[in-house]
Amino acid sequence: MSTIPRRKFIQLSAVAAVGCLAQPGREARAADLPHVSEDDPMAKAMKYSHDASTVDASARTNPAADQNCANCALIQGADGDAWRPCQIFPGKAVAAAGWCSVWAPKA
Repeated sequence: MSTIPRRKFIQLSAVAAVGCLAQPGREARAADLPHVSEDDPMAKAMKYSHDASTVDASARTNPAADQNCANCALIQGADGDAWRPCQIFPGKAVAAAGWCSVWAPKA
């Protein structure tokens, strides 16, 4: 049985559905995408920050100091790129050093 809370499961399911519907068949490239702004309403809702080191680890749902977009299961693109596409923010690139509340560990 999964230990993912129901609310988190619903958030991830909704984001995955949006990601599948937003331009299917075309791989997003970070160079083509605008960077997500921390002032963006979706970014604010997900508590997104360009710099994960500025986020209080105790305020995270899965507290861990080493969480960032680069080691999240939802990020796409090539390892090592500073800005990469993310399933949470379709059509925008996130900072690999960033963090948001939907962070999930890579399998």
